[in-house]
Amino acid sequence: MNALQELYEVVMSRKAMYESGEVDVESQKSYTCYLFSKGQDKILKKCGEECSETIIAAKNNDNDELKNEIADLMYHLMVLCAQQNLPWSEVEEVLEERSKKIGNLKTFKNVDHNS
Repeated sequence: MNALQELYEVVMSRKAMYESGEVDVESQKSYTCYLFSKGQDKILKKCGEECSETIIAAKNNDNDELKNEIADLMYHLMVLCAQQNLPWSEVEEVLEERSKKIGNLKTFKNVDHNS
């Protein structure tokens, strides 16, 4: 199993914990449970924040910060998938299909802005 799938399974276990109303020391300290308790708007807000932070780290050419921001973004996207009942495996399937495509450069429209 890869690290992304393992992380997604942790996210899903926290979602189940939150949905069942199970409360213990671990869940009280769980940031993931906190996100589920706040709902979709909070999760979407965090996805947007992490995306912006990823962009800034890349713009600043700070690869140490960039790798951490990408990891944060991916985590929050996994929480979003779980919130939306979208299995991570379906995201991986799309990525696998895209990785098989070679030479699929899109044709861009030529637009004459002077007309």
